[in-house]
Amino acid sequence: MCLGIPGKVVGWIDRNPIFSQAEIEFEGVRKVCYMACVENAEVGDYVIVHAGMAICKIDAEAALLQLDTLQQLLNSTGESEDEISL
Repeated sequence: MCLGIPGKVVGWIDRNPIFSQAEIEFEGVRKVCYMACVENAEVGDYVIVHAGMAICKIDAEAALLQLDTLQQLLNSTGESEDEISL
């Protein structure tokens, strides 16, 4: 099963269409992700990221709902966030 996680674009690193990269924030953790599929994303937009690549933009309301659902699933497992790597 594949899992895409919503993250917020906090800054562009490179806007080259093929090798574009941006810094994406996931619940306070920032990662550099490839952005070739969503090169029109702007700072503040939410994107779905899978395996280090943003695959689509998502509106803020949907992103926050998905993050809340993921948090509920995490809470239902009884495991701490440190034990699960997103």
